[in-house]
Amino acid sequence: MSPAGPPGVQYYYRTLPATVLTPLIELHYAQLPARDQSLATMSSLRNAHKTQRVHKERHQPLGRNHLGPLEKKKDYRKRAKDQNQKAAALETLRKRALNKNPDEFHYHMINSGLKDGVHFEKVKEEELAVGDVMQDLVYVTHRRNVEKKKIDKLKAQLHLLDVEETQPKNTHILFVDDEKEAKRTSAAKLLDTHPALLGRTFNRLRSSQLASLPDQLTNTPVFESMSKSKKKAYKELAQRIEREDKLRIMQEKLEVRKKLMDNKAKSGDKPQLVEEGTSTSAPVYKWPQIRKK
Repeated sequence: MSPAGPPGVQYYYRTLPATVLTPLIELHYAQLPARDQSLATMSSLRNAHKTQRVHKERHQPLGRNHLGPLEKKKDYRKRAKDQNQKAAALETLRKRALNKNPDEFHYHMINSGLKDGVHFEKVKEEELAVGDVMQDLVYVTHRRNVEKKKIDKLKAQLHLLDVEETQPKNTHILFVDDEKEAKRTSAAKLLDTHPALLGRTFNRLRSSQLASLPDQLTNTPVFESMSKSKKKAYKELAQRIEREDKLRIMQEKLEVRKKLMDNKAKSGDKPQLVEEGTSTSAPVYKWPQIRKK
């Protein structure tokens, strides 16, 4: 049986086996003109969208939204891979524990140990030279002086006049003639100032003084932004004071360490430790009294 095709080409392949049919089709296709080849490939282009369809996975049903998003195949593969890696690691450790030789020795056993079932490294204290400690001491002293200068500059600008304290602020009692006037008037009107300035304990401008200022300074958002910048400045001041205190403790510890190293170099009497150093204070030593000529 010969199907319909281009003129001059006969197809007899319906009854042929597949081993003969495939080369025969390729040979006939190569002998076709360019126009007929384009016609022959149109069917494959027509069916291409069927194989290129995007397969969408369903989402979590509404009744199970409280359980979170629905796990997809890629999520399962990632979770399964992680679980298999952990299982393989445990199996490797189990085999090492079974094959362990109790008489085996490693030099790392000297510098490590177990405490409450937790492995830790025994870190050796490196012996520093006097020059290294002196270099650190000079740098810490320099950084502390820089912080102190910045703290003094911020204190001169802020004056610490409206810092929030634990003690209650002073109260201001306003007197009126009767209860009707107390209900009718307001504190800003009695003090002749802007309502945004009532919380200030210093430099509270009057309405006449505010009228002489530019219009943008009489708006409430401007005063709020000024208060925010002031709070930010006070926060910076508190951070710098805390940093300066940490540098002071570090400087004191380095000074004590330098004195101990100088005393060791001179082969003098060892001082007695009175109080160990903490995170907030340097160690305290009692030095022996030496009579000098």
